[in-house]
Amino acid sequence: MIVFFSYILLGLSLAAPIGPVNAAVLDKGIKKGFFHGWLVGLGAMTADVVYMFAVFMGLVHFLEFPFVKAFLWSFGFFVLVYTGIETIMGAGKIISPKRTNDDTKIKSFLSGFFISISNPLTILFWLGIYGSVLAKTVTEFDHIHLALYSIAIFIGLIIWDLFILVIASGFRKTLSGKTLALISIFSGISLIGFGLYFGYQAILLLFFT
Repeated sequence: MIVFFSYILLGLSLAAPIGPVNAAVLDKGIKKGFFHGWLVGLGAMTADVVYMFAVFMGLVHFLEFPFVKAFLWSFGFFVLVYTGIETIMGAGKIISPKRTNDDTKIKSFLSGFFISISNPLTILFWLGIYGSVLAKTVTEFDHIHLALYSIAIFIGLIIWDLFILVIASGFRKTLSGKTLALISIFSGISLIGFGLYFGYQAILLLFFT
């Protein structure tokens, strides 16, 4: 059980740094409420499952090619910049009590999925940290333990998402509409900043390696 809880702590530690997914979850939780924010987090975790499966299947070798890496950085750039601009443009909608027509559950889920699936830092986690954990666990335990420890990591991710959403829901109830709009604008700028960083990495790979 001690090992199991240590893997939950690993999941918490990996989810805690403020990144594109956390910024998106906070923004959606503030704008649309707890459930829509949770769907963003669920979409991101679905992308995590895809990468976990890829590691199991040994598809990580394809990511050793510079062109593939550059494509991933570029894809992340477009997704994050687009999402950031959309977030900033929609900041004023927080003040309006009416829900917009594009306020759909599937859109919330897909936004989290695409932000996470296009995030090279997420890929690096599953290849690097989880890959090394996988290699170590396989040598010491059977596949049942491997599955349990993988689940423990996801429990840590879920706990952090819930914590973020409780904070976002509290902000939504206690802060004024203008303050919430400013927070949303800050989240959008954060997403654009991450996107520009990803674009910079893509340029380095394409033209300077």
